[in-house]
Amino acid sequence: MGKYFGKKLAIYLVTFFVAVTINWLIPRFMPGDPILSMIAQFQGLEGGQEIIQSRFVQSFGLDQPLIYQYLNFWRSLFRGDLGVSITIYPRPVIDIIRSSIFFDIIVVLPAVSLSWIIGNKAGAYSGFNKKADSFLMPFFYFLTSSPYFWFAIVVVYVFGIRLNIFPTSHAYSPAMSPGFTLPFIINFIRHWFLPFFTMFLVGLGGWAIGMRNMIIYEKKANYSEYMKSLGAKDKMIRRYAFRNGVLPQVTGLAIQLGTIISGAILVQMVFSYPGLGYRMVQAVQNQDFFLLQGCFLALITMALGANFIVDIVYMIIDPRIRASYKEEK
Repeated sequence: MGKYFGKKLAIYLVTFFVAVTINWLIPRFMPGDPILSMIAQFQGLEGGQEIIQSRFVQSFGLDQPLIYQYLNFWRSLFRGDLGVSITIYPRPVIDIIRSSIFFDIIVVLPAVSLSWIIGNKAGAYSGFNKKADSFLMPFFYFLTSSPYFWFAIVVVYVFGIRLNIFPTSHAYSPAMSPGFTLPFIINFIRHWFLPFFTMFLVGLGGWAIGMRNMIIYEKKANYSEYMKSLGAKDKMIRRYAFRNGVLPQVTGLAIQLGTIISGAILVQMVFSYPGLGYRMVQAVQNQDFFLLQGCFLALITMALGANFIVDIVYMIIDPRIRASYKEEK
């Protein structure tokens, strides 16, 4: 386990370094001048331009050569300093990310977890039951072929406009005062449900199809035929088939995390839900390079961290991985 853990950690650290470097370069190749955008907010104030330029140069060192800017970026990153937002000046980027990342976690984590669990169970049931498979598979294909943004629009139209059951934008009503009160919690959940429901349903279809195909393959595997010849019960064969079939689904979870994150961005845009994706798109529209850089960094860190956890879980649940490292010794 230690050897496997060390190898994976080294790979992810290198990936993090390369990804963060690209993240640092992207805003510097984008068109527009963030200094002018910042100064424009202080038009008409005496000495405003000098104040902004001084703070901008002091905070980000853009008057220095690129190599020094790059080194200063890493130095500031390890101190937790991501600079100051241009559009929400002078609020620090790290504060904006802290307030936004909560909304990502409470939507993405439950949606991904439940869609993976329920999708695998539903796919296994479909793979073992031919009658159910005939009407479940079209439904699964419909879900997995639906783009996140399109399905979000459909959900808004059906549940928000036609049925008028749930609100269609923001994390809570502007008139509500945030706090641990029952009215606010109910209002918050009602705003949360549609973004969660959209991500849950679109994700469920893909996991169900993957597990259904794995179950069909496992049913024809040699060990399944051998267990049948020994008179093993169908329940026991299903249990072993599910355990073997779920392993590729764990790997698929790690591979799909990038798609899931991009889907979350699109869903947040449709619902104006104030997560990192929504903030990132706003940063692009307003040329807020430092907020964009901070949002990218947070998404990169979450994606790599989640992939690393999935890799460790895969090693724990699959004894063949541990056995392969023992054989190398």
